[in-house]
Amino acid sequence: MKPLQTYSFLKNYSSILLLLGGILSGSLAGLLFGKDVAVIKPLGDIFLNLLFTAIIPLVIFTIADSIANLEKTEKLGKLFGIVLLVFVTTVVISAVVMVVGMLLFPIDTSVFVSQNPVTSVHEVGSGSALTQLLTVNDFYEILSRKNMLALILFSFLMGFATLNAGEKGKDFARFLRSANEVMKQLLHIIMKGAPIGLGAYFAYQVGIFGPQLFGAYGKPLAVYYGVGAVYFVVFFTLYAFFSSGKLGVQTFWKNNITPAFTAVGTCSSIATIPANLEGAEQMKIPAYIRNVVIPLGAPLHKDGSSMSSIVKIAIMFAIFGKDFSDPLTILTAIGITIVVSVVEGGIPNGGFIGEILAITVYGFPMEQALPAAMIIGTLVDPMATLLNANGDLISAMMVTRIVEGKKWLLRQIEIN
Repeated sequence: MKPLQTYSFLKNYSSILLLLGGILSGSLAGLLFGKDVAVIKPLGDIFLNLLFTAIIPLVIFTIADSIANLEKTEKLGKLFGIVLLVFVTTVVISAVVMVVGMLLFPIDTSVFVSQNPVTSVHEVGSGSALTQLLTVNDFYEILSRKNMLALILFSFLMGFATLNAGEKGKDFARFLRSANEVMKQLLHIIMKGAPIGLGAYFAYQVGIFGPQLFGAYGKPLAVYYGVGAVYFVVFFTLYAFFSSGKLGVQTFWKNNITPAFTAVGTCSSIATIPANLEGAEQMKIPAYIRNVVIPLGAPLHKDGSSMSSIVKIAIMFAIFGKDFSDPLTILTAIGITIVVSVVEGGIPNGGFIGEILAITVYGFPMEQALPAAMIIGTLVDPMATLLNANGDLISAMMVTRIVEGKKWLLRQIEIN
């Protein structure tokens, strides 16, 4: 590997490599010192407490800003509706595929040991429980991370109210934009401590519960990468076939190499936008479609993140000895993945918000469930980015099929 390529690789994966280094160092300390490693547990607690403190303002300003600063024309039109329909459909399909994978290869709950097992989770199907999840009866209660879904709903409404206020709301919209940038920087600063904080957490876990903890994380990781690879090859091929038959399949895979490698190399859907736009042009996707679907998909369309959300939720249920196969649990998990795919897009380490949401909905202890979910989220990031970014490209083909008709690709080839 050339020096420039090595530097680029280290730059793109620096946060993952540092976090892995912290986790490995913590694991080694836990193996060597056993229960004595509990002396460094406060480092992990401090890191988690800083994250918990930043949650509320981060969610409020990120969501409200993203809505308040929309142009109203962006919400209108047939194309926009079709794009959202395709996005939601593939996110749901990817979630269902991962659910099947987790049911075929279930996590051994006996490997996960919790010091404070929960006795119940929220009955999310009842009317009163849904009311409590979606709303609170006093403003100060919405500032608790225990009411995350209510906070997200309130933030959306505040963003739309600002948007509808028009010129009179411009000053408040600018405040939201400024506050959002500040909170992004705050989260960026806090996450600098992730290698130390999660390293200390993992050291404590290994020291207390032993090396079997490695096997506990190994199986769900293997399932994610295996199912993710199947989804990438099989389902993207099916999507391409839907778009334009055998010609669509050939066109997609022929022009997908650079975008795919860019996604894995940069580990960023945003950074893959230029490669995706170029690939979409080579696939003969009309400019008015590719210039909407690709940039919009980078923050909003997350097939890979949808699948990782399912894995994280399954691990949370395993940690606390709960049954993940219950139909209501699975339907709720799929619903969460749809929300997560939208919410996390504009936030650095945005999957963290999705993890908080899942923990809140199911009523798990935050201090135990969040670190495990964050570790899994970091380890699956390369595959998740590949599915997220490439999902935008294949979605552009499907949108074109719906808008332009079945013969769109043949017509484009004839024109060019």
